Amino acid sequence: MFRINLQWAINSVLAISLFTSCQTKQLYEQATTYADHKWASRQPNEYQFAISDSAAAYKVYFVIRHHNAYHYKNIWIQLNTIAPNDSVTKQSVNLNLADDEKGWLGTGMDDIYDQRIPISSDTVHFKKGLYKFVLQHTMREDPLENVLSTGIRVEKIKP
Repeated sequence: MFRINLQWAINSVLAISLFTSCQTKQLYEQATTYADHKWASRQPNEYQFAISDSAAAYKVYFVIRHHNAYHYKNIWIQLNTIAPNDSVTKQSVNLNLADDEKGWLGTGMDDIYDQRIPISSDTVHFKKGLYKFVLQHTMREDPLENVLSTGIRVEKIKP
């Protein structure tokens, strides 16, 4: 038993040191939890955050927690970004959650998987001010079953 606890402690220290040495810094993350594990497309989720550093580059992620019983290897989402000047950027994105070789691409424990997937490969430069993200799925299955939570994460990229 001592060896298991010692190995856990070593793994924890390694994970923390890897986490703190990453090239990004979290700015914002918010998620919506679905008590019945079903995400209805008619339920758009809204998230707001304020940008104060307009010189920095940011990366935007879709965050999802799902059951192993999720029916698909992907998810289609619609993300509308409303800038401080009320201009709207609309993105329809197909994101892979699994592949044939590895299975689920996120981290899992038992039958629950967490994934943080970049919305695009490009970084974004935001203007100073309050931003609103409106997120919903556009999958054919509605409501989308075996989804525990979804959300948005925005990270400031360190120079």
